[in-house]
Amino acid sequence: MTDEPLYHVDGTLVPASEATVSVDDRGFRYGDAAFETLRAYGGTVFEWEHHVERLEATCETLSLEHGLSTDALQGRIGETLAANDLADAYVRLSITRGVQPGKLTPQPEVDPTVIVYAKPLSRGGLEGESVWDESATVETVETRKIPDAALPASAKTHNYLNGILARTELSSDVDEAVLFDAANHVAEGTTSNLFFVRDGVLQTPSTDGPVLPGITREVVLELAEEAGVSTREGTYDLEDVLAADEVFLTNRTWELRPVATVDGREIGGGPVTDCLSRLYDERVEERCYG
Repeated sequence: MTDEPLYHVDGTLVPASEATVSVDDRGFRYGDAAFETLRAYGGTVFEWEHHVERLEATCETLSLEHGLSTDALQGRIGETLAANDLADAYVRLSITRGVQPGKLTPQPEVDPTVIVYAKPLSRGGLEGESVWDESATVETVETRKIPDAALPASAKTHNYLNGILARTELSSDVDEAVLFDAANHVAEGTTSNLFFVRDGVLQTPSTDGPVLPGITREVVLELAEEAGVSTREGTYDLEDVLAADEVFLTNRTWELRPVATVDGREIGGGPVTDCLSRLYDERVEERCYG
């Protein structure tokens, strides 16, 4: 990797210290931007097609017609990885509505700001090393998920204030906050989807509620179906999670991370979590390293 990381800003590779956007950029002023967190394994972006679909869905929700092709976006990611001599990496792709007059109402003509940056992350797959050192500790918080009618949970935008407020409630040694919806049903973590296992059935809050349709979440459900593991997406109370035999979190960086405790109650992983983690590693190995 270079001494100073190179970021891809509006079509140009620049040193991180020179990577800037205007203070009038709507992504800075209003959080008016879409983004995706991706994982590159062996130089291949895992589940790229699904990330593109979600990115475009977010842009459609925002009425943000950025005009960039899938190939162009993928090319900028590839250039960023190559310039930083990275094969195994965390990658973030952001598209803002760009600089527009200082009014809340967005203008239809968009000159987007497009930023890609990457940082090294350990190899994945069967020979990889975990990016987390131990199982996660989790606490529930008073901050509630924003209802879909106010801000669709499926839109992955720069506005993360909801999650930030939740994280401020956590004890200093806790890894993740789990939020409830307005009806006090379990929704998700600030940056993760929640799964639990009870009586051999894999269960997770439904995206019918204010739950982000995580790409890793989707892969885990696919792997469970292929492995013959019963699954259920539904509405759950905290007591359902606390009574579980296994609990784990998913996101693109953590992949599958077992949960050691929820509000101090010991739970942990187990055979279903271990099985799905192994199947996930096998898929990464096959599609990115094989």
